[in-house]
Amino acid sequence: MLPDWVSLIPAWLVFGIAGGLLASVVVAGVFVVGGRLFPDEPVSRGAIDGAARRRMEIRNYLRQINEPFAEDHPIHGETVEFYLPSRDVAVTFDAQAYFRLECAGTYTVLCEHEMPARALGRRLPFEVPEFGHARPKPDDPVTAAFDHLDLPRTASPAEVKVAYRDKVKTAHPDHGGSQAEFQRLQEAYATAKEHAERAIAS
Repeated sequence: MLPDWVSLIPAWLVFGIAGGLLASVVVAGVFVVGGRLFPDEPVSRGAIDGAARRRMEIRNYLRQINEPFAEDHPIHGETVEFYLPSRDVAVTFDAQAYFRLECAGTYTVLCEHEMPARALGRRLPFEVPEFGHARPKPDDPVTAAFDHLDLPRTASPAEVKVAYRDKVKTAHPDHGGSQAEFQRLQEAYATAKEHAERAIAS
């Protein structure tokens, strides 16, 4: 025999709780079955993770510009990934460390996720040498667009899209690029895509 207070619970509440529990079990089962049918790919031990790759790129960049540095250097109670002792400049991947060091008076550069090492030069508080030579701009805007995407003029619309998405990772202002660089990339993408689609249609 059920206690008297159980009969006071509205039927809709009982059905709601039972339905919620049943739905939770079903969703959990879907995740378990999905995990067994489509397991995550194992990460190879030799693979370089994002932080290690960024460290390697920044290390190589600092060597390229002949800037002395120390790695994993303690300063003002924080340990930064790179410290430039002759400039009192810290380079960190940690946003909290960035704000604390800025308050302590050390010029600090925050390297966001996937920021390319060459973007570091634009954030340093001193002049750095430029590397590489800019390609001369061709007269034909279509050729210029494909060159900007590092593609041949015969590239398909799908290849143009893939190249654009790849370049956005470094050209977008949120990833260390400039607004002007991002706009040039968008214009190149629009021109190359239009040409590639017309080539298929004709």
